[in-house]
Amino acid sequence: MLGPVESRSVSPVFVGRADELGVLHDALARTVTGEPQALLLGGEAGVGKTRLLEEFATAAVREGAVFVSGGCVEIGADGLPFAPFSTALRALRRLLPDELAAAAAGQEDELARLLPELGETGRGGRPDEEGMARLFELTARLLERVAADRTVVVALEDLHWADASTRHLLAYLFRTLRSGRLVVIATYRADDIHRRHPLRPLLAELDRLRTVRRIELGRFSRAEVGRQIAGILAHEPDPAQVDDIFERSDGNAFFVEELAVAADQGCRTGLTDSLRDLLLVRVEGLPESAQRIARIVAEGGSTVEYPLLAAVARLAEDDLIEALRVAVGANILHASPGGDGYRFRHSLVREAVSDDLLPGERSRFNRRYAEALEAEPTLVPADERATRLASYWYHAHDAAKALPAVLDASVEARRRHAHSEQLRLLERAMELWEATPEAVRDELRPIDYVEVFPPCGCDPATTPLRYLDLMAEAAVAGRLCGERERALKITKRALRVLEDEDDPLRAAWFWIQRSRLVQAQARGDGWTELATARDLVRGLPPSEVHAEVLSMVAAWCMLHEPGPGALSAAERAVEYARMVGARDIELNARLTLGGLMVDAGDVETGIAEMYEVKERVLRHAPSMVTGRVHINLPSHLESVGRSREAVTVLREGIELARKSGLLDTEAWVWGNLSESLYALGQWDEAVEAARNALGVGLSGKPSGSGAVRLADLALARGDLAEAARQLASARAHFGTHDPMPQHSLPLVRTAIGIAAGEGRLLDARAALEDVLDAGFPPGTQRYGWPLLLDAATAEADARGLPVAEAGRAATLERLRKAAKSLATGAPVWLAHEQWVRAELRRAEGTADPHEWSEAVTAFEPLERPYDLARVRHRLAESLLIAGADEDDRARATELLRLAGAAAGHLGARPLADTVALLAQRARLALGRAPEPSAPDPADPAEALGLTSRERDVLRLVAAGRSNRQIAEELFISPKTASVHVSNILAKLDVSGRGEAAALAHRLRLFPQEAPTARTTG
Repeated sequence: MLGPVESRSVSPVFVGRADELGVLHDALARTVTGEPQALLLGGEAGVGKTRLLEEFATAAVREGAVFVSGGCVEIGADGLPFAPFSTALRALRRLLPDELAAAAAGQEDELARLLPELGETGRGGRPDEEGMARLFELTARLLERVAADRTVVVALEDLHWADASTRHLLAYLFRTLRSGRLVVIATYRADDIHRRHPLRPLLAELDRLRTVRRIELGRFSRAEVGRQIAGILAHEPDPAQVDDIFERSDGNAFFVEELAVAADQGCRTGLTDSLRDLLLVRVEGLPESAQRIARIVAEGGSTVEYPLLAAVARLAEDDLIEALRVAVGANILHASPGGDGYRFRHSLVREAVSDDLLPGERSRFNRRYAEALEAEPTLVPADERATRLASYWYHAHDAAKALPAVLDASVEARRRHAHSEQLRLLERAMELWEATPEAVRDELRPIDYVEVFPPCGCDPATTPLRYLDLMAEAAVAGRLCGERERALKITKRALRVLEDEDDPLRAAWFWIQRSRLVQAQARGDGWTELATARDLVRGLPPSEVHAEVLSMVAAWCMLHEPGPGALSAAERAVEYARMVGARDIELNARLTLGGLMVDAGDVETGIAEMYEVKERVLRHAPSMVTGRVHINLPSHLESVGRSREAVTVLREGIELARKSGLLDTEAWVWGNLSESLYALGQWDEAVEAARNALGVGLSGKPSGSGAVRLADLALARGDLAEAARQLASARAHFGTHDPMPQHSLPLVRTAIGIAAGEGRLLDARAALEDVLDAGFPPGTQRYGWPLLLDAATAEADARGLPVAEAGRAATLERLRKAAKSLATGAPVWLAHEQWVRAELRRAEGTADPHEWSEAVTAFEPLERPYDLARVRHRLAESLLIAGADEDDRARATELLRLAGAAAGHLGARPLADTVALLAQRARLALGRAPEPSAPDPADPAEALGLTSRERDVLRLVAAGRSNRQIAEELFISPKTASVHVSNILAKLDVSGRGEAAALAHRLRLFPQEAPTARTTG
């Protein structure tokens, strides 16, 4: 409107910053390969972040990139939800309308939460964890699609003012952007990030991401300050002046500008060392009309639209324009990027002017803004209207006007899934509640302002809004945005209020919220709160709250105390939910019911029930059950040995979780996928899946599932140190506040395997005894059978060791008794039962080929190659121990060949070594005989003339074995063993076995082997 106005306070010369600019250009170059780039640009206020960004933008556009930016908006103390993203997307839509429309196709209504121009967003259903995650995922994919064929730079400025929802979305983008020629740059004031600033933890989190680069802008050197002053003044400055300005500005680019212009205009002596005075000196030099406009703009927010400014200023248009021309000419105000309003050239000046306002002056300006906006809502963009009006009325100190406005803004924040801002606004509404006249409060209705309707036995469309309604809505908003501590405090206050009221359903609802929050905060397992809710609804007529309580009780029991009580609660939850038409609660309860049926042995009925829930979820709109069904169904498929079927559902679940932005759900799915791939023998893929579980999970337990899988894989591959490290990581992720059999039993099983592999049998027994003392809860056979198997295998592998003899009989008896308590209703459970029985017999010194043959037969149809290879190895061993004839030796050879091939393919080194050792002892050739090679003259055994068999015998002599033990281990007669020993003594020219052992040790004939062979079975 004002046209170009001459200004000299910004230097036309870009000074310094070569290294920082180089990092930005490097990021731009890297996008050519389709690799998104994320950068954080920090520095103190006035150090030149915006100028660096402008310089980079000019160069990027010159190279063909599309550059858009958006700034975090400060309105008083309130930030606008997603403001920088909305502004940037609006600019992107203006520059690339067709491309953005194509990228948003089919998701316009959801993306309209960020960019209202795309479509209409309805009131929405019940708030849940998926809404915000889905919006974040759609935003990330939108940017990737727009940047698929062209380089797009998105700059998000002033992150120190960012609302919580903007911070969450930025963190999500930086974590999940996978493709596209996209550069995302976020700037922030480093000096504003104090210890408790909400941006601080986000910066720490982003620093841990290898994909994020941080640039910190420092202050100018004296030489750079001299070049900057020369650019501003258009001539070389006096060296003394440079020294003075450098000393006073301390190299801060903005302060250099202010001091240089002030000195040039002859007001240097009027300056003080006070920063505020420095910032205000040129404002105070303006005519009174221009100063007044500056004060009005300062209180209106980061940017004030011209029509709104005109309505608040109440000046004749010519006078207003003249005042604006003076303020712009003095470089105090600038036209906003869109050209429809005005903003301060630098936010530091705006803050100084705002701080200089008198209290009454500030209230008056805010009232004028609110009245103007109420009279003509179109004065500001639609997506900012509710929040700005709420802020203006609040800072005008008019509770009667502020309360409805704040509640309207909270509804808008909820609609946009900005739950952090919704919580803050609801807390402000609670603050205003008592100060608002009762007549005004009586006009407010729950249906207009809250989505959560705790049961009150009345119509929310006609009953006045209650303070408890606000608390309920705030508790849910706090849980959804991660502010669980604040939500816990709100529920505590609500329950204190309800102590004086006879409202059991509403109280039960708040106890449900406390249960969820306690578990999420690692304060406990949530049962005390759930049990309280259950007692409150007992005997009451069916209701949605009643159904939800029963559903949550059933789900809790399935994870902590499975059994008939959980099954009964699930059945009643399904019944009650159907009676009151609560579809999501019904589906959730049916999913729990199906899982409990599987655990109880009714496998086919339970799996069919879970598949029916899955189909209903996919047929209808996404619900809170979507993620859970893709975790629980494949988990139960895996539990009954249907691993390949589980993998199909899990891969579908990964795509759904990604589309919905459910990172914890995705982590659980990756962990379950790793387990199923491990069972199928796809170990390299299983490792990748487990690492993904660790990489994407936000909470501890989903990440813990990935660590457990990595521990099992490391153990099977013989890396005991890595297995122990991952076991410790899993324990840390799961914590101790909420123990569940599905976590604790696999951890104990892995601990037993590691202890046995390291020769710590007594530690393995101690871990086992703790489990056996507690007993296996009903339905935990999927975890119980592998645990008993590893314990029985450890006992069998340790047979003959002195440390193992004491307490062996009692341990084996306890294992047999525990095995009888576990169900065998699925083929995989029955196969494990046969395997455990055979291992227990081996631990007692009996190797029955018939028992091992039954185990092999049970595992052959199960598609579990590692388990099959292990039982084949044991069958071969039992055949050889039993005194095999030629047919049995041929069968043993084939079994070992198959087991060795599987172990080699999987990388299961302990099993491969054990198979090879058994074949060597039995003198079985598992493959084509190697080509003969010349003896190694450096081999002492060759030099002594020992044959291969004599070398095997000497190894056992050196280990202290008797002739009978040597015979048993090498599958020869004691007489033959004695002959070999005599020949060895003669060849070594020693008088006895002790001397032979000492000589073997001195010549290092048998280097000590790593104790990994005992970790298999």
